[in-house]
Amino acid sequence: MSLRPPSPADDAAMGVALDEARASLASGDVPVGAVVLGPDGAVVGRGHNVREADHDPAGHAEVVALRAAAAALGRWRLDDCTLVVTLEPCLMCAGATVLARVPRLVLGAWDPKAGACGSQWDVVRDRRLNHRVEVVGGVRADECGALLVEFFERQR
Repeated sequence: MSLRPPSPADDAAMGVALDEARASLASGDVPVGAVVLGPDGAVVGRGHNVREADHDPAGHAEVVALRAAAAALGRWRLDDCTLVVTLEPCLMCAGATVLARVPRLVLGAWDPKAGACGSQWDVVRDRRLNHRVEVVGGVRADECGALLVEFFERQR
């Protein structure tokens, strides 16, 4: 579903997102991590799931990272940034990505049950919306997926 292959920088950024995902484990949150890269490729926002930790239904990694990036840059339009996330964003997070005008999304594991960037829905590339996002998928997918599989196996 990706038009372009991932770059070495995408792979490195996914490593940072994976570190964020692992931080979710301390609070019992689903291990999903995200980082926002600024125009120069530096991390300007990072986040991991905090729904359990903060009792926040919107505490998804992507939302946390987008908010941090907007605060760091002093603007809500992230039209020169890249969002890197370990799991394909859900409807809410895909919508937030579009509304923040993020031009590029790099994702790890696809989410065939709730993914909104090509699996169940394709919100980020819907022509009816005012902005579309380039999607680079499957970056370190095995590693991202294994973290989730291990988490849910421990829950059973």
